[in-house]
Order: sequence, then structure tokens, then C-alpha cells
Amino acid sequence: MKYGFRILVIFFASFLLFILFYLATAFICSHIQVNESTTKSGIVSIYVKSNGVHTDLVVPVKWKNMDWSTIFPFKNTKGQDSTSTLLALGWGDKGFYLNTPTWGDLTFSTACKAMFGLSTSALHTTYLDTIEVSRTCKKISMTQHEYDLLVRYINRTISTKKGSSIFIPTNAVYGKNDAFYEANGSYHFFSTCNTWTNGALKHSNKKACFWTPFDTGILNQYP
Repeated sequence: MKYGFRILVIFFASFLLFILFYLATAFICSHIQVNESTTKSGIVSIYVKSNGVHTDLVVPVKWKNMDWSTIFPFKNTKGQDSTSTLLALGWGDKGFYLNTPTWGDLTFSTACKAMFGLSTSALHTTYLDTIEVSRTCKKISMTQHEYDLLVRYINRTISTKKGSSIFIPTNAVYGKNDAFYEANGSYHFFSTCNTWTNGALKHSNKKACFWTPFDTGILNQYP
């Protein structure tokens, strides 16, 4: 009995130390800026939008030779509104996306699979008509080269079959203009939705954190 209790204490103490280490590492790395001397002006605008926990990249539906509606067809949304001019993209754990429409739906099994990389990932796409810059929505100006780098980063995330994105039929959508697609990569403690967004900015030579699992690290780079 005493041995079992000792093992339990060691387990919880180790878990607590891990959490403290994780938070301390996240705090330090999110305050280390990369790509400090980046272009402040450009010809195309993107946005980083947060809901308080999760960040999306928001890009023009069409810009130059890039038309995201050819990869994420309007017909895969309930509204099928082809007049939208912006597209929000968020990467994350597939099970979490599809099985947790609200925090009240979160189960221990879904959380564990997500945190420890035991599930596959998905891209959540949402077509938008307008967007407002705010404390939780930052506008970022890009040169054509920087935007091309961003496009490549996003395209590498998209899982494809015979050259096309893989649509996920589901009722777990949040509105009339969103849809889910299979994605590459595995979500876990050290690779979150915000890590993906931060990686996109870093790859595009824009200001980013050395590493961050949280949205605040990214937003603080663009006061």
C-alpha cells in the first residue's frame, strides 16, 4: 500500500515538474524573436487571428497566381458562397477538431490523444468576407517573395491524394463557410496550432518566436 502511494506521489510530482518546465520553456522561447530585420511594407496583407487560445492564418482567397478556392473548393462548405475574399486556415489535432465543438465536449481520451501525438491532424478552413484588426487580430504586410514562402509552407501541410486535398465530410463544422481537410504532421505538447502559425511566419521571414505553443507569443510580436 505504501509502495503504491509512493509511486503515485512520484508520478504527480514528475508531472507537475514537467508542466512547470514546459511553461518556463514556453515563456522564455516566446520572448526570443527571430527574423528581427524583416520588411515592414509589402504588397499583400495577411492576418493572424486568435480566439483567445487558437490562432488562424488569414490569407487572400486569390492573389496573383494563387487561388486557394481551387484547393479548398467553396462547394465543400454548407454556404457555398464563392464571393468570399479571405480564407482563415488553422492546423490542429483532427480528433479535437471533429469531436470537440465546445469545451464542454472535451473528453479525457481526446485530450490525451491530442497532447501526446496519438491522433492525426487536420486543417480547418473558413471563408470570410471581412476582418477587423484588433488586439487579437494582427495585420501583417508581405512582399511577394514572403507570401510565396508562406504558400509553400501551407501547401506542405496539406495532405493530398492524387494531387488534390482530402476533404473530411463531417457535421462538426462551426458555420456555413468552413470545412475540414486532412493534414500532415502530428499535434502534441510541443507542436500545437500556434506552433504551426508561428512556423508559418518564421518560414516566411516575418517576425516570429523562437518557439511558442500559445497564441500570446505570436500576437506580442506585432503590437
